[in-house]
Amino acid sequence: ARDGWTETAKPGDVVVMDTAGVFEGGNIGSNNSLGWAEKGIVGVVTNGGARDTDEIVKVKRPAVYCRDGYSTRGVRPGRMITESYNFPIHCAGVLVYPGDVVVADGDGVIVVPREHALEVGRHAREIHDGDQAGRAKRFDRLGIPRDATVREF
Repeated sequence: ARDGWTETAKPGDVVVMDTAGVFEGGNIGSNNSLGWAEKGIVGVVTNGGARDTDEIVKVKRPAVYCRDGYSTRGVRPGRMITESYNFPIHCAGVLVYPGDVVVADGDGVIVVPREHALEVGRHAREIHDGDQAGRAKRFDRLGIPRDATVREF
């Protein structure tokens, strides 16, 4: 691979990229993102942009989270190269260390320092279970069939 970092990727990894202020070049496209998915990478978070966004959104693998949405222009004004990998970086104002836990959905992205991941995970599970129980009761009171996000309690 041209980007030595892809050789170190493991299934389940999330790639967090700092584009060093280059926002107009798309260092994520449909072809390389599919190659990352083949390596088992499940997500990409960047303070830059992406190109081929229609394809990336349709395929959903890996999940891609970019600065101010997805799009950037498809033609790069020069070459972007990997400067380093597996070092702490700043992405969107957050210091991210290799091994930190990254959680993302349509509402945003959070980074949990690895030394706090178990505690944060336990609290998140408690909150999630409480929300699910509350939603299940509301679905039942409203006579709405429970959707896939509401399980039995």
